[in-house]
Amino acid sequence: MTIRIPTMQRRLASFTLLLGIACLLAACGFQLRGSGGTSAALPDSWKKMYLVTNNPNSEFTRAVVTVFTTNDILWTARNDANYLLQLGPERFKKTNLSLNKEARVSQLELTMQSTFSIVGANGEEAMPDTVASVIRRMDNDPRNEQGMGEEVRILKSEMRTELAQQIVRRIGFFATIGP
Repeated sequence: MTIRIPTMQRRLASFTLLLGIACLLAACGFQLRGSGGTSAALPDSWKKMYLVTNNPNSEFTRAVVTVFTTNDILWTARNDANYLLQLGPERFKKTNLSLNKEARVSQLELTMQSTFSIVGANGEEAMPDTVASVIRRMDNDPRNEQGMGEEVRILKSEMRTELAQQIVRRIGFFATIGP
């Protein structure tokens, strides 16, 4: 004997099950990667900064300014700042990871890093030189050099933003735990 469940009841049961799973996931704190905020918890005294860099018009410097501004950092004149962010230049390196059967590069590792430090308004070092770095791997198609060049350009832009976010998170951590 076969019991037939009407279509409407099956749909209602499926919907209820999905809703229950969603509630359980939300209750345990699960969230999709990248959906969390990028804000760093900085004390109010750390929110007035002055940026010291050798290349104020570089893409990396602009990414740092944007990310810090998003995190409620107020860029002020040197005399009004509580802290000075000394930002080194971005260093980008492309390394071959593997070769294909034709002895051509099939996988690359992209590394971007920068050194930064924080100096207090009184001139004392508040945070020593720290290196932040981001590493990405990518597959390489030797027959599509133009496409690979565009992919590297896009990845470099994403890496700059990620590097800037890493810097603000590190400063936020350092500012909250103290020296």
